[in-house]
Amino acid sequence: MSVSMNHQLETTMKTIKLALTLLALSIAPAFAHEGHDHHGFSAGEPGDPKKPARTIEIALSEMSYEPSSITVKRGEQIRFVLRNVGREDHEFLLATTKENLAHAEVMKKHPHMEHDDPNGVRLAPNKTAEIVWKFTKAGTFEFSCLIPDHRDYGMVGHVTVK
Repeated sequence: MSVSMNHQLETTMKTIKLALTLLALSIAPAFAHEGHDHHGFSAGEPGDPKKPARTIEIALSEMSYEPSSITVKRGEQIRFVLRNVGREDHEFLLATTKENLAHAEVMKKHPHMEHDDPNGVRLAPNKTAEIVWKFTKAGTFEFSCLIPDHRDYGMVGHVTVK
């Protein structure tokens, strides 16, 4: 093989390796996201806004939710209407206590983190949002505000799924 052909072959092989590397990097997030979907959410799954749901209104204010305790039936779909009636930003994040505590630690390092999850929302004062949620698992779950110190000062509520 001539030096020129050898160089051309090496260049082609490098190009193929680079293309395969880029391909692998581009599809890895899709697999990671798909894996997350299989895991699901601890408190159930995002609901279908086109299907009937019981509406529960929750007021978020300085370090409290009203109501702070809710009971639902397993399989029930709830449309949470969340209103921030306080003077500060507040959150509603539905998960297990363990998950919320772990997330709260991350929030201490990144207090202005925005949530883009179907089980959570951050609201500015006088704003309203809705979350439609289907409770597919029995147990006790919590909703809490993970803005630093808010949960520690009592901004926690519970959902009992029977």
